[in-house]
Amino acid sequence: MIFRQLFEPVSSTYTYLLGCEQTGQAILVDPVLPTWQRDLAELNALGLKLAYTVDTHIHADHLTAARKLKQEAGSRIAHPALDQLPCADVSLEDGRPFTVGSITLAPLHTPGHTDHHFAYAVEGRVLTGDALLIDGCGRTDFQNGDAPTLYRSVHDKLFTLAEDTLVYPAHDYQGRRVSSIGQEKTRNPRLGDNKPLAEFVGIMANLKLAYPKFIDYAVPGNRECGQCPPGVPEDMQQYCEQVMNSHQG
Repeated sequence: MIFRQLFEPVSSTYTYLLGCEQTGQAILVDPVLPTWQRDLAELNALGLKLAYTVDTHIHADHLTAARKLKQEAGSRIAHPALDQLPCADVSLEDGRPFTVGSITLAPLHTPGHTDHHFAYAVEGRVLTGDALLIDGCGRTDFQNGDAPTLYRSVHDKLFTLAEDTLVYPAHDYQGRRVSSIGQEKTRNPRLGDNKPLAEFVGIMANLKLAYPKFIDYAVPGNRECGQCPPGVPEDMQQYCEQVMNSHQG
């Protein structure tokens, strides 16, 4: 499998390119709207054709490029069935493998950051979205998030994977790119070292995070598979506009 980790700096989002060497088909997981041209250029350079985009959840901090890539590249949109998006072409469900060429994603329902959040296991890796980050996890105070639910998702769905499974998160704000299940089980300051549920709930309740600045535009836009909504303020247009200089992670 061809595998690339691509970085979008405005929202510090990782997009994952998975390519089948036999069929030339590819998947992009969590593509970001401003970098759709970069992603297609990367695919072209590798001799791949985009078959599907896949998102881990309804994002609050960026717009998915799923709709734009469908328009430009003819790809199909795969999304968790629980969100019931009319714009999705394929519905993903926990326990039902999703296969493109020789690539098989194992969808894992991992709610808590959002109620319909998914992670995807594939060939010794797990793309964890916002459920499990390197030395952290996604916040649980909006979009039906719930700290006890996230705790159970991580412990029951992710920490039960093989310890050498590589963890590739949807975000990192400190330049880190990859971890492992074994490392997060040991070192994660919120969820690791057998931290009890009550302590995790206390940590999450006291984060005192600011209201996400783009959420009021991102959530409705992503329910339309990446439609930039009207009325986006000028200082937030970077979330919608093409950015060609975003570097590869």
